[in-house]
Amino acid sequence: MKCSFRAIAQFILFSTAVLAASVTSAAAEAKTSFKVGYTIYVGFMPMGYMKESGILKKWADKYGIEIEVMPVNDYVGSINQFIAGELDAVGVAGMDALTMPAAGGVDTSIFLITDYSNGNDVLMSKSATSVADLKDKEVYLVEYSVSHYLLNRALVLNGMSGVGEVKTVNISDADIAAAYLANPDIQNAAAWKPMSADMLAGASESKVLFDSAQIPGEIMDVFIGNTQVLKDNPAFGKALTGAWYETLAALKAGGDEAKPVNDYMASALGTDEAGLKTQIDTTFFFYTPAEANVFLTDAKTGTIMDDIRKFSFDRGLFGQGATSVDAIGIELADGTVLGDPANIKLRVDASYAKLAADGGL
Repeated sequence: MKCSFRAIAQFILFSTAVLAASVTSAAAEAKTSFKVGYTIYVGFMPMGYMKESGILKKWADKYGIEIEVMPVNDYVGSINQFIAGELDAVGVAGMDALTMPAAGGVDTSIFLITDYSNGNDVLMSKSATSVADLKDKEVYLVEYSVSHYLLNRALVLNGMSGVGEVKTVNISDADIAAAYLANPDIQNAAAWKPMSADMLAGASESKVLFDSAQIPGEIMDVFIGNTQVLKDNPAFGKALTGAWYETLAALKAGGDEAKPVNDYMASALGTDEAGLKTQIDTTFFFYTPAEANVFLTDAKTGTIMDDIRKFSFDRGLFGQGATSVDAIGIELADGTVLGDPANIKLRVDASYAKLAADGGL
């Protein structure tokens, strides 16, 4: 769920140029059947429980529609399916909503925020004792992912100019833990759970220099939809939102009410109750729509989106044709626009959270 690469973004820019016109015209109509995709990550797992428990069907029936929810093995592939119009909504990291479909020309709305990383993402070292010690050193990470963003924020918040002051080394999320533990030449790394937990546990000399709890809200996980699909089919957004918060209410309640949700999530994540707890403990879930609405409409969220767009442009994730950080317009929940108001491609839509918070679903 965390891997957005420059090459992937550029590929999507190319493919979207071909697809955008047909997707937009196909989406601009009322329909009764919808597909939602998500990849295996703690912040998205309630979506699977919604399906298995019948909660999603109950809400879909209320609005006279059908919603098919499906896990997708390939995170980037799921975003490509969304771009192609094969999925009506998909779970992504907030940064990827901007650098993939939005940067590729698909008018995209963040309409459901699930959580933010509250310690899942970690910058660690076997030898450095502070972030400042990383100057001119190698840092292994998945380049152009949220790990790259985390590193940049850590450097800036510790008085440095950003990632230009270190030497980043790209490595896949599948390889980083084993490489960090086996190779003494790899001293510094950034990763997310479960890899980061394995790396810290397996290399006892490792020290956490910075983690996502120090930048609350910035590494957020969301469900995005095609803006036109949501506009033409508000029942889809309402049903999915209603089912989500019914499920989160059970999770928040704890005890017997939360047990079936926790059991499902642990099994789907390939872990046990203790393993699930370590992931939930460093994930800030928006358990109620009121909490989500406050976050989405907070001025701080606008600042976060501004930081994300600046980082993304600086790393070339807007594509070769973008000559300015303002090339892509981002409409915030209050209607304020960051970037080009004539080219709004990402929208923060708090209307469903507000509707749910006000009991209007």
